[in-house]
Amino acid sequence: MKVEGISWAGVKTDSFESMKRFAERTLGLSAVHEAPDFAVYRLPNGDKFEIFGPRSRHPPQQFERNAVVCGFRVDDIESAREELRSAGIELMGPVERDSPSGYAWQHFRTPDGKVFELSYDPTSQ
Repeated sequence: MKVEGISWAGVKTDSFESMKRFAERTLGLSAVHEAPDFAVYRLPNGDKFEIFGPRSRHPPQQFERNAVVCGFRVDDIESAREELRSAGIELMGPVERDSPSGYAWQHFRTPDGKVFELSYDPTSQ
């Protein structure tokens, strides 16, 4: 597996509006996607920062043990997924894909029980 960087961070919060104001007014980010209690920001280097409010739709296990989750960007998500499986790491569901962009992610549970993800972004290749 070749980890190329940390490409994604997600934050689960009960203070969605104040976190959104922080992202936009303090950090100077602009939302590239919004839904009820959910906002996605793309940073200048292409990384993503997502805010999940209490009523957002997200996999329940994603934030069950930690309020901040990050994704490790890999060059080949299928082979990285198989390396995790071979190492005895619990994979959480299938690889999920965003059809138009080709962006893909795979949640997994680390040995201490926390949830992280692998992510693949074809625009970073």
